[in-house]
Amino acid sequence: MRKFDTQVQNLKYKVLREVARDAFAGTLHETAIEIPKRIIPGKVPSMRCCVYKERAVLAERVRMAMGGHRENPNIIEVIDIACDECPAAGYEVTSSCRGCLAHRCESVCKRGAITFDEHHTAHIDKSKCIECGACAKVCPYSAIANRKRPCQNACKVKAIKTGEDNAAVIDNKKCIACGACVYQCPFGAIVDKSFILDVIDILKKSEGNAAYHVRAVVAPSIASQFHYAKLGQVFTGLKQLGFYSITEAALGADMVATAESKELAEKEFLISSCCPAFVSYVKKSFPDLLPYVSENLSPMAAISRYLKDKDPDCRVVFIGPCTAKKAEVQRESVRPFVDAVITFEELQALFDSRDIDITALEESWLDDASYFGRIFARCGGLSDAVAQGIKEQGIEDFILKPATCDGIEMCRAALLKKSKNMLDANFIEGMACTGGCVGGAGCLTHGERNKAEVDKYGMLAADKSMSETLSQFKK
Repeated sequence: MRKFDTQVQNLKYKVLREVARDAFAGTLHETAIEIPKRIIPGKVPSMRCCVYKERAVLAERVRMAMGGHRENPNIIEVIDIACDECPAAGYEVTSSCRGCLAHRCESVCKRGAITFDEHHTAHIDKSKCIECGACAKVCPYSAIANRKRPCQNACKVKAIKTGEDNAAVIDNKKCIACGACVYQCPFGAIVDKSFILDVIDILKKSEGNAAYHVRAVVAPSIASQFHYAKLGQVFTGLKQLGFYSITEAALGADMVATAESKELAEKEFLISSCCPAFVSYVKKSFPDLLPYVSENLSPMAAISRYLKDKDPDCRVVFIGPCTAKKAEVQRESVRPFVDAVITFEELQALFDSRDIDITALEESWLDDASYFGRIFARCGGLSDAVAQGIKEQGIEDFILKPATCDGIEMCRAALLKKSKNMLDANFIEGMACTGGCVGGAGCLTHGERNKAEVDKYGMLAADKSMSETLSQFKK
């Protein structure tokens, strides 16, 4: 039964599961040091120099599963000792170099970084090279390749560089906590901090306390996860973990889409505020455009505020695909409403730490949101929902022209055009992850299937409009 895309995810899950198991038992502080030995018991094949280094790396993974380094405000961290296998990034001459006489690479290099040996084979002097790529462009044999580290290739905001010890270093001033590097690192050397212990503490405090309600808010992208079970079984599993109630974040999406459509019509141009990584990118790279960002909270924060208004003493745990949500809850505008955030990876670890086989459970169901709230989980869903909000509110004489941005590179292009007054759109839907939330770093699985599953989930609520959905919860 395959639950994850990669073995890196599976290893991360094993650590989370063991940490959670011991935390529920109340023995974690005594047993944490033994977890690496439990996962790698005895003499087993290791991808590193020895089993002892493997266990040392696992010890750092345990630290991250327990919250990481609290002095580092970023929720994404590098495990230095795990980051030592990737070659240095940059342009290199490959064996395809034919030793031609043209020497176009040398002619185009303005820094004099290209030299040749007695066979006319090119070599690049890294002390002079500025990684401009001009030599690669003119080589007739495509013999010069750009060797990018997976993490640097994944990071579209250029927040990762190579440190003095050849390990990756994250620039917190640029990082938007999207987690792309976490998912793409083949050694699992970049990890998102886990707050699974906070969730376990909240759940344990609710045991036997009828007045202490722990409410789960689940992202609509959950419909694209846990492929080995039925969605209704996942909801029942949450109840068995100890959650008092489960609410769809898609209901918050209905709230936000309705509010943003009205705000857009009033302001005539708007940048969406739903994706925390995208909003962080606007703040760090296009601060002059901040006044255009919607004043509304994200769907997670909007529905959590609603739950806190109805039950001020409750605790709210958001469960979704997004590492950036862990950073979002640190904002002053969101902190009062959401008590903790975990990913789908961490939810799987919670299930298994309690030996809950969700495939053996009865199904329960949620019927909170509309079709449009649920399709927020994939790129284009927000724009469709805003269009629906304009229609349902009877906003006349306003035509929506969205710029639907699938991934941070498309976000950059749209924001750059807007900064130069060249954007032919009045609404920017920014999704930092490719495909939208279904491509989030905290997903168990990724791929085109996920979009289809979200649309299928949305169609189960196709008979309800956003206004009808919201009117039911105002009663």
